[in-house]
Amino acid sequence: MFNITWSWAGQFRNTDKNVGIHWPFIPAELHSLCEDTRYWLDHDTYGWVELGARFHHRLVSIHPFPNGNGRHARLATDIVLRQNGQKALTWGSQSLTAEGTPRRAYIEALRVADQGDLAPLISFVNT
Repeated sequence: MFNITWSWAGQFRNTDKNVGIHWPFIPAELHSLCEDTRYWLDHDTYGWVELGARFHHRLVSIHPFPNGNGRHARLATDIVLRQNGQKALTWGSQSLTAEGTPRRAYIEALRVADQGDLAPLISFVNT
């Protein structure tokens, strides 16, 4: 997805940013996310949209790469859903890479989710 654009694509960041966890913990947190997601899937813990929103938020919160984390997390979320026979999420039905109202709404929904309220993100990913 990114190898043509960025030569460092696929390599975890090795510095701290203003978002994301402390960089040495990235591999362990990704492993934890995958294990949690497997549990959610095996035990029907959440509906599909909520599972997608939770997976997406956790992956964005980990912020494993220097750039492209939102795009990567949206793609990974849709892959998880499609591999389980579900439709991809709509992600607000507009491009989120360009500045504008949809991107601002998406970022605000992520910020609210950071505070523990996933309802705006769940709504956004399903509109």
